[in-house]
Amino acid sequence: MLTIERHDMILSLLSTHDVVSLQLLMDETNSSESTIRRDLSSLEDEGKLIRIHGGAKRVVEKHRDMALAVKTTKFVAEKNDIAKQAAALVQDNDCIYLDAGSTTLAMIPYLNQQHITVVTNGLTHVPPLVEQGIEVYMVGGYVKSSTYAHVGVQARLMLDAFSFDKAFLGANGVDLMQGLTTPDLEEAAIKSSAIKKSRKSYFLVDDSKFNEITFAKICDLEDVQLITNSSNPYYSEYKAFIKQGGTI
Repeated sequence: MLTIERHDMILSLLSTHDVVSLQLLMDETNSSESTIRRDLSSLEDEGKLIRIHGGAKRVVEKHRDMALAVKTTKFVAEKNDIAKQAAALVQDNDCIYLDAGSTTLAMIPYLNQQHITVVTNGLTHVPPLVEQGIEVYMVGGYVKSSTYAHVGVQARLMLDAFSFDKAFLGANGVDLMQGLTTPDLEEAAIKSSAIKKSRKSYFLVDDSKFNEITFAKICDLEDVQLITNSSNPYYSEYKAFIKQGGTI
């Protein structure tokens, strides 16, 4: 296979899977490990991918948010793992905030506690919550066409009326120095407001979000707790960073 053909195949696989392993690339291109490593190095120099331990991941567009319909099809097993962990933290009679997003959406089937109240800015979250007999309040505001999240001044004003036992949120980027980020400034503002109104705040982030930075900062890592999938190879480094008070 020609070099240009391997490069095209590598980028095609990344567009589908976001993260690909060396072994997968070797199998798909019928190439040696050294050849694939050279390919990845060359493509990283061109800004077309990011090399990671054991493979590569796609380059994130800092201003662009992925459509919810696409998000729900990616990293499904990891998101279910995270969703179960997060739902187990909810107690009877809690008032919780559920951020718009695919991982918080995955929490809903596991919310079997008694007499809980949910406030959300996620339009897609309301029907399954109501169907489960959960008391739900919808935060109003401008509706984003990509994620069906309610954002803007009106949404932030409505959040001021509530106080939460726990907030469960999502982010597009998790970075040791830049903290938690999202592509949309308005969504960052909503998330920050929810954190301020909550006794405890948790970010539900799978390993594809780690070592990523997007446009708008939400908060520092030390301000919240991270919930991630059990197979996340980066989590021990981040946990040590937070434990040390955010110093390297």
